[in-house]
Amino acid sequence: MLRTLLPVLLGLAFSLPAHAGLYADDLSRCLVEKTTAEDKNTLVRWVISTTTLHPAVAPMASVSDDTRVRINRETARIFERLLTVSCLEQTRQAVRIEGAAAIQTGFQTLGQVAMAELFADPRVAAALGELDSHIDTNRLREALDAAK
Repeated sequence: MLRTLLPVLLGLAFSLPAHAGLYADDLSRCLVEKTTAEDKNTLVRWVISTTTLHPAVAPMASVSDDTRVRINRETARIFERLLTVSCLEQTRQAVRIEGAAAIQTGFQTLGQVAMAELFADPRVAAALGELDSHIDTNRLREALDAAK
């Protein structure tokens, strides 16, 4: 059960709530469809390189300023291409009808897809599975049973 819940919980932890309308959904779909595997890898690198700045993570990992600047540039090019070329009509419609928040919703969806692909990597999935050995499943089961 935990192996099924863990990716879902981690996915939720890395996303904000998104309230999408029809046009934001169309934009989200286009963003996901028009990104390559390399684009998604760049987005994951961008998230990781940015989060290493947080004080809770900084002692564990670091990214040089030059590397962070390069990743920011690469990510900006992806955002620009998606919004101004690949998904231009969907972007215009979504913003016109649902406002700029539609762009945020679209990229939240794309980020969730990119992170899901990260967690699907066999080595990452195996490392996630190692968490199971440290969780008291009886205690978790009791807590969940009490919620019924």
